[in-house]
Amino acid sequence: MSSNQAINNLMAGIINGEVEVVDLAQPLNESTPVIQLPEPFKNTGGFRYIQLSQYDDAGPAWYWNDFVAGEHCGTHFDAPNHWISGKEGDSVDSMPAKNMIGEACVIDISQQSAENPDYCLTVADIVAYEDKYGRIPDHSWVILYTGWGKYGQDPEKFFNIGEDGMPHTPGTTVEASIFLAQERNILGFGVETVGTDAGIAATFDPPFPNHFYMHQANRYGLAQLANVDQLPPRGSVIIATPLKITNGSGSPIRPIALVPKK
Repeated sequence: MSSNQAINNLMAGIINGEVEVVDLAQPLNESTPVIQLPEPFKNTGGFRYIQLSQYDDAGPAWYWNDFVAGEHCGTHFDAPNHWISGKEGDSVDSMPAKNMIGEACVIDISQQSAENPDYCLTVADIVAYEDKYGRIPDHSWVILYTGWGKYGQDPEKFFNIGEDGMPHTPGTTVEASIFLAQERNILGFGVETVGTDAGIAATFDPPFPNHFYMHQANRYGLAQLANVDQLPPRGSVIIATPLKITNGSGSPIRPIALVPKK
């Protein structure tokens, strides 16, 4: 098959519905949950609109806005230079464009997460996934399906702050982070939660191991994903394109998945 024919077949599939386009972004607005760090650390701001005109005296024929938002606000992309271990790695403007596109390998721990919100992906979980669906291929996104996406517009449930003052949300063990970062040649790791580590990961050694090991290996992160339940374990393709912010550590994104219908 020629390259032109491959593109024509893909576009035909999208147009006729044989390839479904799944929106993986949460709505981005002034109510979108944003990560909150304890003092003395500075926090990123939420999303905020500043209206310029709406068919009025300030602009009679047009509607437009300014907006203010952090790099890591809403559904967003983490570049390696976001973390100290990856400070010499890619920023969102320097990363190769081809690294925004890869197969999605979706690992389902939704049942474990429903029973225990602190559940963390283990190496055994990854091995069980590969036994069933095949080895995680090079240049792929590993996506953790926890069911947390349904809380994306409910800050109380989304952060799930316990009596200890800590968030209780699922993530990865230290060992699983090391395994994915060092034993598999992936693009990066995606989650439905506010960040790519578990809520209690500040207590791990090292703290926030998924950030530490993934970004150390120049791999990327996708956070606050939506509609992960619509993706199959293998076979879909994720396209995640951050804004080309000079030396940016991240960016709000609207990732999509191309999912062939059976």
